Amino acid sequence: MWIIIPIIIGGIAIVLAGGYFISAPGRREVANLVIDDVNFKKFRDGVYVGEYIGENSHLRDAQVEVTIKDGTISEIKTLKGAIDKDGTPVKLTGNLSVDSIYENVMKSQTLEVDVVSGATLTSKAHLKALENALKKAESE
Repeated sequence: MWIIIPIIIGGIAIVLAGGYFISAPGRREVANLVIDDVNFKKFRDGVYVGEYIGENSHLRDAQVEVTIKDGTISEIKTLKGAIDKDGTPVKLTGNLSVDSIYENVMKSQTLEVDVVSGATLTSKAHLKALENALKKAESE
């Protein structure tokens, strides 16, 4: 009996370590994402969808919908990513969600906002999806 418990614990540790190492390339990819600058003064009205799709892992894929009204962002909605099955943003750390990042983007009119501490990779993936949507909205 005393031998079985360490074997079970060891098996669980091996599975967890394996998952950690298997997901490492995807985590590195998101960690190295660069969020480009977007001109917040030149948006065309409309609804735009942007997404981030990882090449190494799809664990943090994100898709957002941005509504531009009168040249400014009026709404940002997560379509895929840190949401539950009903489309409600899930709480990350500190009882925050990606919606708190979106609120900061709208308030500061820049994508250079703080990410949710403890959910940096998820935050960056959603910011990249948002950037891609906003680039579609930029006037040329």
